[in-house]
Amino acid sequence: MLKAILFDLDGTLTHSDQAHFFVWRTLLSQHQLFIDLNFYKHHISGNTNAKIIRDILPHLSESEGREFAQNKERLFREMAHLERLTGLDRLLALCRSQSIRRGVVTNAPQANAEHMLNTLGLMTDQYREFETIVLAEDLPRGKPDPDPYLEGLRRLHVAPEVTIAFEDTPTGVRSAVGAKIQTIGVRTTYHQAELTAAGATLTIQDFDDPLLWSWLHAEFGLADDRG
Repeated sequence: MLKAILFDLDGTLTHSDQAHFFVWRTLLSQHQLFIDLNFYKHHISGNTNAKIIRDILPHLSESEGREFAQNKERLFREMAHLERLTGLDRLLALCRSQSIRRGVVTNAPQANAEHMLNTLGLMTDQYREFETIVLAEDLPRGKPDPDPYLEGLRRLHVAPEVTIAFEDTPTGVRSAVGAKIQTIGVRTTYHQAELTAAGATLTIQDFDDPLLWSWLHAEFGLADDRG
């Protein structure tokens, strides 16, 4: 029986990586570092800001690094046009009908997570779709360490064998798989081979993918009114 689902945020609930890539590319060019999408995927996507800045801008002091990260996230919030990933409403409706618990596990800073969930209509003054939001900044280690997903399991009081996770990056997949959670890769940024190599049980284009619904039915006996 499926009791809980833990969702990544960026690239999973919404296709936001294009906006992140644009902002990173713009700001890094001011430091004479000119990146392409391949560099973004392998050195930035899925990691915490602290690790990214430490790795690719090592000349910045700690305070300069914090200022850079704050500026980057402010620009992202100003420019990002966010929509729920296709099929998300369908999956969330199934969760509500089956009393499946739901949480978000993200490396995004709190201001970003709250902005994105508010913009998507998933967290407002009147309504909260998710019972908990686990932030990397709440823990000693973020993804790819399993700590964020272990914390998600702890907060929802569920075991990994009755939980699944959705992730769009190899970093995130490794984090969830490290917590012994069956993980479904969402191909918004990375290819199937990259997500599978990180440990994804299967990969999907979006939440309307027939493969997802066939798997949910075969694995847990779940189906909605469309299937």
